[in-house]
Amino acid sequence: MRLLKILFAMSFAAVLICVCPMPAVCQTLPAASVHPALSDPPQRTKTSRGHEGDPVNIPFIGSETDLHRTLCLAGWFAADATTLKTSLKIVAAVVVRKPYDHAPVSDLYLWDRKQDAAFEQPVGKSPKQRHHVRFWRSAEVNEEGHPLWLGAATYDERVELSRTTGITHRIAADVDKERDKIIHDAHGSGNLENAYFIEPFHRAMKGKNGGGDPYYTDGRLAVGIISVRK
Repeated sequence: MRLLKILFAMSFAAVLICVCPMPAVCQTLPAASVHPALSDPPQRTKTSRGHEGDPVNIPFIGSETDLHRTLCLAGWFAADATTLKTSLKIVAAVVVRKPYDHAPVSDLYLWDRKQDAAFEQPVGKSPKQRHHVRFWRSAEVNEEGHPLWLGAATYDERVELSRTTGITHRIAADVDKERDKIIHDAHGSGNLENAYFIEPFHRAMKGKNGGGDPYYTDGRLAVGIISVRK
């Protein structure tokens, strides 16, 4: 009987690990209590033509330096700015299957401006597939003087030709999976103090981005609190 109890406890722990990968987002809090910029934030990004883009799903709280340091330690790369040179470079990298760790991302807009920072994590030998996230810095700061970095994270699963940039990516539909991966990776950097869910956040649980790619979400926002050890 004792052996059965031990086995049951081990099985239960394994289920918890599967359901709540480290770091477990253990609390659900009201948005405004986490950061003042979360009192009424936008839920969707916009394209340059004003169409609805990718959904917002992952903010971080901390300085710009701490955000960069945390994601770089977690195995992510800062994306290059989109220029003619970098656009040609990503096309060539996709065609010849050559790595481009800092490949540019297309511009999306929040608070009437394009992203303030973008990061990616390559998959395979070319930028054809990659994890990536864009961030916008809030004007408001919390009591510690830290802004909110409101992020939209998606997984690029394939590419197509584009008249404007040469290459355009198509995203995977499960945007929550990308949200959870970034929180998990940030925890691995050792710089994530806490993580919380804010729910409900999204009113619409599914939709299409500016490129017509469908997506779905559980409607929750995962907020990471960065605390870099000196």
